Amino acid sequence: MKIAFAGKGGSGKTTLSSLFIRHLAAAGLPVIAVDADINQHLGPALGLDEAEAAALPAMGAHLPEIKQYLRGANPRIPSAETMIKTTPPGHGSRLLRVTEENPVYAACARTVELDGSAVRLMVTGPFNESDLGVACYHSKVGAVELCLNHLVDGRHEYVVVDMTAGSDSFASGMFTRFDMTFLVAEPTRKGVAVYRQYKEYARDFEVDLRVVGNKVQSQDDVSFLRDEVGDDLFTTVGHSDWVRAMEKGRPPRFELLEQPNRQALQALHQAADASYERRDWQRYTRQMVQFHLKNAESWGNEKTGADLAAQIDPSFTLSEDALVARSLPEYATAASSF
Repeated sequence: MKIAFAGKGGSGKTTLSSLFIRHLAAAGLPVIAVDADINQHLGPALGLDEAEAAALPAMGAHLPEIKQYLRGANPRIPSAETMIKTTPPGHGSRLLRVTEENPVYAACARTVELDGSAVRLMVTGPFNESDLGVACYHSKVGAVELCLNHLVDGRHEYVVVDMTAGSDSFASGMFTRFDMTFLVAEPTRKGVAVYRQYKEYARDFEVDLRVVGNKVQSQDDVSFLRDEVGDDLFTTVGHSDWVRAMEKGRPPRFELLEQPNRQALQALHQAADASYERRDWQRYTRQMVQFHLKNAESWGNEKTGADLAAQIDPSFTLSEDALVARSLPEYATAASSF
């Protein structure tokens, strides 16, 4: 399942996404963790020190190679240069699977050990000095969106994405790429403001949205959130000495996380698993095409000098049944290009 954690800056979305990732890993489940926020806090929240986090390969830096690999033998895409962040897969494209080895993961993913288990971590990469004044951060997360468009995940496989802060994720179609979106909200007026924006923007796209109340200290906090977000309030998380220790760089073993917070994570897990039964691959593919056409018309055609609508394969639906023709020699050739 593809799961997003969203919320305003400072709401605790990175902390909660890291706890959820630890929860899944502790259960022995395959997890790809993705930091789609250019502030890049997910690595440290998973226990990496400053040097280790800084050494993570940026997906944006490998975007040309990612495009070349995913393009595969798709006849509708004449070159990797004509691919943009919303380019959908078609017959001949290469798809990514959660548990496989492939050149994209070899270049962009690193294994993070968590109390005897492990997850793959991928990051967009931060802004650097050369980006200041000339680059848009949306170009940084384009590699994440392109990979999600080509990723096929199955039951009990998890891709957990720590999203950009606030409602900025609506600047692309990435917000429709998930089976479940957990919006982290503090029990304050500012805390629920992003919820209202997200709810309004996502209304016409069938986004499965649940609110997780964070930093909840009293029943009054719960009542406030219930009054503001109604039935969208799914669960709450309170104060955690375990999280405080983790933020100091000294996390105890995950099994020592407070029981109420462990129960909240289990509820998130159950909700994510239940979303599998509601999967609609045709809608998923249709929305992918919708945002690709929108981006093509607004800037993509002009930038690439191509009619990007021609990349759409009307006979292709992304699904677990989608087959990718990929021979061993072809795989080896692609791997050598990274």
